[in-house]
Amino acid sequence: MNTVSSTRGATGRATAPSATPERNFASRSLLRHLARGVIGFGLVIGSIALVPVAGPVTLLAAPLALIAFRGCPTCWMVGLAQTISRGRLERQCADGVCTLTKVHPSQARSARRPHGATTGLRRS
Repeated sequence: MNTVSSTRGATGRATAPSATPERNFASRSLLRHLARGVIGFGLVIGSIALVPVAGPVTLLAAPLALIAFRGCPTCWMVGLAQTISRGRLERQCADGVCTLTKVHPSQARSARRPHGATTGLRRS
């Protein structure tokens, strides 16, 4: 079991976790996230590869990759892990100890698709 203990303050008691929201870099689907990665890495590689042909002005395309990555390439990798694990893992914290557990398959399906959501396919 993986556990994470909270930090202890000057009094020796466990301090409450911060109220700041967690950053979420996940996409709605794995395909969408991979497409963002292809665009981002393509912009970076293309801007560097085209310098001998078109000059240093092509490096202006590299910052556009930050938009596709939603930050740096590391942010994209974190988002990939979040997208893959979405609905499969659940973190529960009690008494200053957090545990990471697998979600039951029936709960994982409902976490991925909200109740009443359609798949976009019509029945005739």
